[in-house]
Amino acid sequence: MKREEIPGLPNQADDRGVLRFLTCGSVDDGKSTLIGRLLYDTKTLLSDTLATLERTSAKRGLSALDLSLLTDGLVAEREQGITIDVAYRYFATARRKFIIADAPGHEQYTRNMVTAASTADVAVLLVDARKGVLPQTKRHATLATLLGIRQLIVAVNKMDLVDFARDRFETIRADFQSWLARRTGVAVDVRYIPISALEGDNVVDRGVQLAWYEGPTLVELLEDAPSEQLNIESPARLPVQWVCRPALSDFRGYAGRLEAGTLSVGDEVVVLPGGLRSRVTRIAIGETELPLAVAGQSVMVSLADERDVSRGDTIVRSDQTAPAQRQQLTAVLCWLSATPLSTARSYVLQHTTRSVKSRVTSVDARLDIHSLEWTPDGNAVVLTDALELENLDLIILPVSSNDRMHERFLA
Repeated sequence: MKREEIPGLPNQADDRGVLRFLTCGSVDDGKSTLIGRLLYDTKTLLSDTLATLERTSAKRGLSALDLSLLTDGLVAEREQGITIDVAYRYFATARRKFIIADAPGHEQYTRNMVTAASTADVAVLLVDARKGVLPQTKRHATLATLLGIRQLIVAVNKMDLVDFARDRFETIRADFQSWLARRTGVAVDVRYIPISALEGDNVVDRGVQLAWYEGPTLVELLEDAPSEQLNIESPARLPVQWVCRPALSDFRGYAGRLEAGTLSVGDEVVVLPGGLRSRVTRIAIGETELPLAVAGQSVMVSLADERDVSRGDTIVRSDQTAPAQRQQLTAVLCWLSATPLSTARSYVLQHTTRSVKSRVTSVDARLDIHSLEWTPDGNAVVLTDALELENLDLIILPVSSNDRMHERFLA
């Protein structure tokens, strides 16, 4: 069933849901300024925030607003003029709501970028028009795709510092395309756009200086970008987060977020891993009853039969392909702990709403963070390493065959 065929849902052209995206790239490419420009030009800033920004910019002797101050909140960030921690900001347009993650560009804080990318649908990869594609640009692009992001927007920033030259933009696009073509195994949808975050050209509004660019603005690209929350055509997957059983009541409900597909009243379902069967008798959000739930909604579901359903179980439709149950799997993992990985230790793996113990039995390869090449290496894994693991010794029930949760194991 397609979204437009579901009764009661707003038209996709008018409501695209929430989009999570991150800004990434090398240090000083203008990520924080870009987010500030998005917030400023979409009229998201409150009057007191804007007044504080004006005063701070004036104290620094600036003739214009320093929009990067909207995301660089740490004292060390303001002193050094760099982003250290991941900053999250929110804004909305008439068509969509957005959650932005501003990732640090400095190599030392690459692990922070991994954290931001782990929940993003789209990566806005900034490139300084003067410097072109740098090693950190490639590193962030590689990590973004490694973490399951399949949509890249390469924003060539600071076009105002190269006289808005079209040939400079085309050179950077050709360089990135040439590098990306040499990367194998990952299909990525890449869009290119010239912008000036400082001046606001092609961010929310079009700029006269970039009239030669006829494509959509950055906001228009983001408004039209697909979101994982709209994954309604996949088989239904409802991990149970909470069992509601009020005292002195016969009511029993199972609450959770529908991660994929649709679920309707009357659907025959199977509760995994036990395999118990029943039928959906009620779907509700708060006090409002619904005939149907779609991916991205958090709902309370009641079943026709009293079944032993617990937190961590997964409700699926019996007429759709069931997820495979397995005890071992191969995974790509980004190691964020300062303590090296050890095959002698047990680790906790978050699987849907359940935590299970796991054990790494072998390390197949390590991604060299400098050369971006995979090399066989069974030695200890250290901070910010990306590695390919084999045969994690655990019982795992995938939520969905195409759910990116299984591409994003973060320790």
